[in-house]
Amino acid sequence: MEILNDPNRMLLILLPIFILQLVLLVVALIDLSKREETNGPKWVWLLVIFFINILGPIVYFLWGRTKR
Repeated sequence: MEILNDPNRMLLILLPIFILQLVLLVVALIDLSKREETNGPKWVWLLVIFFINILGPIVYFLWGRTKR
């Protein structure tokens, strides 16, 4: 429980997760904006990407994109 009491250690643990989430979000939004067709409405995928933190973009990349 020593880690929870030290803000610097907690930041070192959470920072990579935050960066991963931000990168996935940006890449998924760029990909969504460039695609003409998706599996389902684009607005639904936009909500999934935004509101389901790390898993939303991953779900979009696995099932939301159509084959080019």
